[in-house]
Amino acid sequence: MSAPTWEARADLVVVGTGVAGLTAALRARSLGLRVLVVTKAAAEDGNTRWAQGGVAVVLPGEHDEGDSVRAHVADTLVAGAGLCDEDAVRAIIADGPAAVARLRERGAVFDARPDGKLARTREGGHTAFRVVHAGGDATGAEVERALVAAARDGRVPVLEGHVAVQALRTPTGAVVGLHVLDDAGVPGVLSAPAVLLATGGLGQLYQATSNPEVATGDGLALALRAGAPVADVEFVQFHPTVLYTGAGARGRCPLVTEAVRGEGAVLVDATGARVMEGVHPLADLAPRDVVAAAITRHVALGRGGIDDHVFLDATHLDAATFRRRFPTVHAACLAAGVDPAVSPIPVAPAAHFACGGVLTDVDGRTPVPGLYAAGEVARTGLHGANRLASNSLLEGLVVGERAAEAVAADLAGGRLADTCLAVVPDLPVAPVADRDVLQRVMSRYAAIGREAEGLAIVGSVLDVTAAERVLDTRTLVEDAALTLVARALIAAAATRTESRGCHVRTDFPARDDAAWSHPTIIRLTPSGQPVPVHPIALRGVA
Repeated sequence: MSAPTWEARADLVVVGTGVAGLTAALRARSLGLRVLVVTKAAAEDGNTRWAQGGVAVVLPGEHDEGDSVRAHVADTLVAGAGLCDEDAVRAIIADGPAAVARLRERGAVFDARPDGKLARTREGGHTAFRVVHAGGDATGAEVERALVAAARDGRVPVLEGHVAVQALRTPTGAVVGLHVLDDAGVPGVLSAPAVLLATGGLGQLYQATSNPEVATGDGLALALRAGAPVADVEFVQFHPTVLYTGAGARGRCPLVTEAVRGEGAVLVDATGARVMEGVHPLADLAPRDVVAAAITRHVALGRGGIDDHVFLDATHLDAATFRRRFPTVHAACLAAGVDPAVSPIPVAPAAHFACGGVLTDVDGRTPVPGLYAAGEVARTGLHGANRLASNSLLEGLVVGERAAEAVAADLAGGRLADTCLAVVPDLPVAPVADRDVLQRVMSRYAAIGREAEGLAIVGSVLDVTAAERVLDTRTLVEDAALTLVARALIAAAATRTESRGCHVRTDFPARDDAAWSHPTIIRLTPSGQPVPVHPIALRGVA
């Protein structure tokens, strides 16, 4: 059955229950908007709870001597390798201290030092100790706990077990709601003049990832089909230190937070030789793209005697210190048969964070009226070609609030469409590729190190294996999203004929500032094919 069987109405529908989505919902509710949050899983099952490291922020009176918001901006721009939007970086980072303060007012508890000030650590790419954390290495879980509790206390309704299938649009293309399916395949309509996508990332494009099973690129696919452009989707950050659990590991793999290196751990091979020595001035605390690429090169060249992983040596930390500071990592290591106080931890890079996404300004607005995006699904210009560690939770907090304020302003200003004009189509039909095949070819040809022939192979495999299906189940919606996002990613990766940040073209190993100091923008053709468009599409979007 494709016709909707029920309808709900709101001023704002938020898709996703991570840091960006719940922050936006709470702010919108405080502004007097009728808000409805929808998620395909449970409220606690978003990407946020898996974030370990912390929130990068320079707090007044609680920072290293000489550190500043300006220094945080500078570190972000260096990590972004020339593709950050400097105005966006300054705006988001400047709003960070106030956003963290509001999060603490909502109940989040961060780790403190004996003097009562917040404990801080340092991660890759940072020139100061400015990352605040919770539960040692469970910051995301604490942020998620606090926001879910605040949403429940604030009576923000959360519709669980419903996947967003497609945006509802007016004849002129404005977004005015969503078509959703519950777990039994029953369709419904959420009518609202504003829809905020906060659906997280796309890690399930690859065989091994730090992302949970829900990270299937749904928001990117929905935005593309609604007419919105995406930008910089070729820049997928691979976290350099995911716990290696054996050859052919699949799905979500335990993360070994970068903060372990911030506390002095170093990467070594099986012979004990340092992997990062001489590679970068910051050595083991270099930006993530540098470290992940160095590990990949090291094992590809057969150094150290093992061809698929290296080791993170944290044995300088005694058992009690490691267990107290990194309880999540410690538990994962013990479950894998590794005692990190005695033996180096086996690690390998895995898909971690999408630096690009739906093209937005710093207030979450997309070029499509009524459609907004925040968090990992969005491309604000903060991350550029490579995300600086622990800037993601910061972005979700800041842009989530700004997006809610933008919706309120657009509603008050009469800039959003009337939901009565919505066209409610049947459930869409879209190409769906076999997920296992898709993950294998993406991991082989579109991960760290790409070249034209391999990207063409991915496209050919998707063309051969994809079949047109009615998207009438959550699994089909997810697999269709993965199929479309994979095609968008390889289109962008094939177009960018240079290596920059976490996009490495082995056939174009040099960075080319003359030709490529601008975003790669992808839109869908009328036939549904993702194609690159000229950067003039950025006009009207900050």
